[in-house]
Amino acid sequence: MTALAAAPPTRQARHARAAVAALFLTNGAIFFNVVPRYPQIKADLGLTNVALGAAIAAFPIGALLAGLLAATAIRRFGSARVGAFGIVLTTVAILGITVAPDVYTLAAVLFTVGALDSVVDVAQNSHGLRVQRLYGRSIVNSLHGVWSVGAVLGGLMGSAAAGLDLPLGLHLSISAALFSTVALIAHRYTLAGPDERSSEPGGGAHVTSRAVPILAVLGVLAACGALVEDAGASWGAIYLTDLHAGAATAGLAVVALQTAMTIGRLTGDRVVDRFGQRTVVRAGATLAAIGMGAALTVPSVPVALIGFALAGLGVATLVPAAMHTADELPGLAPGTGLMIVSWMLRGGFLLSPLAVGFLADQAGLRVGLLTVVAAGLTTVALARVLVNGNHR
Repeated sequence: MTALAAAPPTRQARHARAAVAALFLTNGAIFFNVVPRYPQIKADLGLTNVALGAAIAAFPIGALLAGLLAATAIRRFGSARVGAFGIVLTTVAILGITVAPDVYTLAAVLFTVGALDSVVDVAQNSHGLRVQRLYGRSIVNSLHGVWSVGAVLGGLMGSAAAGLDLPLGLHLSISAALFSTVALIAHRYTLAGPDERSSEPGGGAHVTSRAVPILAVLGVLAACGALVEDAGASWGAIYLTDLHAGAATAGLAVVALQTAMTIGRLTGDRVVDRFGQRTVVRAGATLAAIGMGAALTVPSVPVALIGFALAGLGVATLVPAAMHTADELPGLAPGTGLMIVSWMLRGGFLLSPLAVGFLADQAGLRVGLLTVVAAGLTTVALARVLVNGNHR
């Protein structure tokens, strides 16, 4: 570490970090307020499982289509403004769910929310990495950890509202007012000025052309992280049910993965600063492959829960590392590297359940979940592209 990196952060930097953390928190909490209300939405609109699933699928589709506009928005308006005011627009768009009369309108609303979310995601990560450069050490993992905390907070709020039989319109209006206020206050403490950073000598088309294959590899790494995370969310409960676990126990698979991932992100910055993110990502990916491999080799509920937890802990720093490296690539306009990696990450979330489901239908879910082991091994092989040094 240089003397600059070791220097304590300024008051401005500390305020900016708290502000961008608040944006991550609100971004995680907004949509997860809706998830526990799906059963009521399904019943109110008289939807079948297929119809509800098709409407929900509009969210990642909107994210994929709009995600490629994020870099342009950041260059024009700045990452702080896009992140904060994008959250406000997202809360307003989500209110459309409360007045949707049919599945088509619901799908259109979720498409819009997904589109806004993808742009906000790139903007807040771009600003977080800008603050990280000001700190001179890693902070991005803790920001992603705060997002996970926000997701848990949102899920608890939604569950409480459902349990209290709070009208959906009132519930989401309260959520919109609360998190819009947080985002607008946070915006006051974000970093001012443009997002541009100085380029290394030799920039331009030549450097950009060299960056293309690196961006592709970083996108694959991000997609590997998405696959592991989705395994717990989409298939964990089903796998434990196949092992004859009760309904309450089966639901602990995703809890184990997400809890371990959150802990890994909240503590990951200190580890990354000491050992470098390439080393940490490789070690974590190895841990994830071994953990899930053991869970599939020894099919028992306790081993499976440990395996999902190790998988979550193992990939905790993977997506932040891929985003950080993409943002540091020379020869790219601000937000471009982040935009591409984020887009491929969301593609991973869209394709992962399809791939695991296909393999499960062909050879059983244990074979389908071998994709988690494959993702870990792929990460070990490709992590050589990650930045492993100073975070200035």
